[in-house]
Amino acid sequence: MVDDNKVIRQLIRVNLELEGFEVVTAADGAECLEIVHRVRPDVITLDVVMPRLDGMRTASRLRSDPSTRDIPLAIVSACAQQEVDRGQTLGVEAFLAKPFEPAELVQVVRRLVDSRRSSGPDGDVSGPSGTGHGPEPAVRPAG
Repeated sequence: MVDDNKVIRQLIRVNLELEGFEVVTAADGAECLEIVHRVRPDVITLDVVMPRLDGMRTASRLRSDPSTRDIPLAIVSACAQQEVDRGQTLGVEAFLAKPFEPAELVQVVRRLVDSRRSSGPDGDVSGPSGTGHGPEPAVRPAG
């Protein structure tokens, strides 16, 4: 999960960890891009307004890289309709407006994790277990 606000990172981390997810955080898009190839997350949540590399440019770079283009993206930000439209054009799957209810965040992340696990990299169903054989997740149910 990527956000330049330390308090928001902690809030998101705690709420997802309480629901059994493993969470890796980054303070901006540049740090996200450094981490993503090592961690191989199931889902990435992005703030829009961040230093160095904002959320939309990060989403664009993630979508243009063959090794990250299939990772579901959620924008968690106080964004305007213009940003939502741009995010949809980039292939962002979900939007959650700040301030958000923690239960909404968990629901969005769980839905994206489940959709990733039920599909292979090309959108093919991965089999009866729905676990796929993709990269190691950074946001995932523990257990």
